[in-house]
Amino acid sequence: MTQSRMEKKRKKRRSPFKRFVKVTLLTFLLLIIATGGYAMWKINDVSQSAQVDLNRGEHSEYRDAAVNPNKDPFSVLILGLDTRDGDLSGISDAMVLATFNPKEGSIKMLNIPRDSQVEIVGRNRVDKINHAHAFGGVDMTLDTVENLFDIPVDYFVSLNFDAFMKIINELGGVNVDVPMTFTETDNATYGTLTIEEGPQTLNGQEALAYARMRKSDPRGDLGRGDRQKEIIESVIREAATFSSITRFGPLLDALEGNIYTNMSFNNVIGMHSYANELDQIESLSLEGDNHTENGVYYYRLREDALSETKNRLQRHLGMEVEQDTELAEEPTEGTETDTTDGY
Repeated sequence: MTQSRMEKKRKKRRSPFKRFVKVTLLTFLLLIIATGGYAMWKINDVSQSAQVDLNRGEHSEYRDAAVNPNKDPFSVLILGLDTRDGDLSGISDAMVLATFNPKEGSIKMLNIPRDSQVEIVGRNRVDKINHAHAFGGVDMTLDTVENLFDIPVDYFVSLNFDAFMKIINELGGVNVDVPMTFTETDNATYGTLTIEEGPQTLNGQEALAYARMRKSDPRGDLGRGDRQKEIIESVIREAATFSSITRFGPLLDALEGNIYTNMSFNNVIGMHSYANELDQIESLSLEGDNHTENGVYYYRLREDALSETKNRLQRHLGMEVEQDTELAEEPTEGTETDTTDGY
């Protein structure tokens, strides 16, 4: 089989976080700034219990050595998993890639559509990008994302729906202005919920339904994106105005058992300088087209848009940008695909 683009890149340069999951990362970082020694101890405790090692070792094969978040540009892949009760396996429901540049003091955040048709590194097949996690866990997912964008993915954060809902509940809910009355159903999580139009405070289950709903919104993904941004802003305000330090204990306990990461406590502390930028994140998107192959739906990324996104991410990470004018090979008829669970 033809070598993957990542394999070629590795030989060449041997030296060398659906969007609602942003809430948890932003809250986690804000706690570092807004709290004192007690919360720092709790964050250390949670970090240690959540930390896992990757097969690749301490750093990406796109790096000579591990990055220092205090001074180096770095990236974080945030994985939202449609699981509960401490389960952090299976298909990833949401993928958000965030890049950080300390010199600029800037953050870029890219939502990777879960149905994106890409090469799954290590499986020798083209498939939906969210299947990488089911096939090979975090390691295969990181390899696949690195191959797609030709960048290192330095860190990852995996969290499930329980973590999201518990955080919202410990914050006392989030304040939003619901643009329309709608009913959303998820039998495994919150059953059927009807959320009325108008300003109100949503609990964890309601906030999850509000963040995930798309079909009842006449603006589709655009409307959902605005609602998720509204939740993020509300969470930031709530986390930054906690009246009692003792409230941070239960909030951090909510993360334990429902989040995995390869970030150490020192890595997390090194990200504190970005706290003032959390409400000024530049959002990126991947343009694509609906595509059905062998009865399975895919989101086929447009090569020109993908190339532009690659360049922007590479520049933000301080990498040398190579203009890639070669179009990726179109999947041919008979390409092996997977139809697991009808996704």
